[in-house]
Amino acid sequence: MTGTRIRQGGCACGQLTFTTRGEPKRVGLCHCMTCRKISGAPFSAFVIFAADQVTISGEFRGWSATPAVEDCFCPVCGSQVFDRDCDSEIEIRLGAFDEPNLFTPTYESWAKRREHWLGTPDLISYQENRGERTS
Repeated sequence: MTGTRIRQGGCACGQLTFTTRGEPKRVGLCHCMTCRKISGAPFSAFVIFAADQVTISGEFRGWSATPAVEDCFCPVCGSQVFDRDCDSEIEIRLGAFDEPNLFTPTYESWAKRREHWLGTPDLISYQENRGERTS
């Protein structure tokens, strides 16, 4: 019998860290304007775990574009590390993990905002929020 898979990561300066236990609920990309603006990138890549599968250590600050989601970042280096969705889920940026290639996205949301040069033929595509499929 195998044990629970543990993965770790954190911010650029190391002040804010996290540990995940077990397998995620889902992995995706988001092209919405909020994700684009807070990251400075054309999309956000993330993995979602149940909140009770994630332990956060260190200080962080939060900012909310909507009441349902709080984007959290390190107050020292400014790294966008995770967000909290409705207190039941934590969305962690793929680039915040210590190891690369841990997860592969299976869907994308806000595809109507996707850069034309970005090909995503293997992903389930939602025109806006997940649940509104376009292909």
